[in-house]
Amino acid sequence: MLDEQRRTSVELVAVSIDSLNMLQKMEDQISRDGTPSRITFLSDPDHRVIDRYGLLNPNNRGWPHPTTYVIDRGGVVRWKFTEINYKVRPTNAMILEALGKVEAARK
Repeated sequence: MLDEQRRTSVELVAVSIDSLNMLQKMEDQISRDGTPSRITFLSDPDHRVIDRYGLLNPNNRGWPHPTTYVIDRGGVVRWKFTEINYKVRPTNAMILEALGKVEAARK
């Protein structure tokens, strides 16, 4: 969970091949008490972003490999987690540790 300080300095973005309608349904499912999540959902059905980052899984009907990035304010990728098995995702602790390293490097 992000503390208040990180909430103001971190942006969460999810890129998917799902339609905007499907992404809205996902947003509705994860919203709490009518409060929208802090995630920006981007629909990429033509794989423009997915292809640019080399994430397309050719063995899975066009779905990308699940990937998480931590990108600094300068646009430099500081941490990346990609997994072929869609069921394996980074833990919150892994992401928070990566964020902490970026924050420490800024100081």
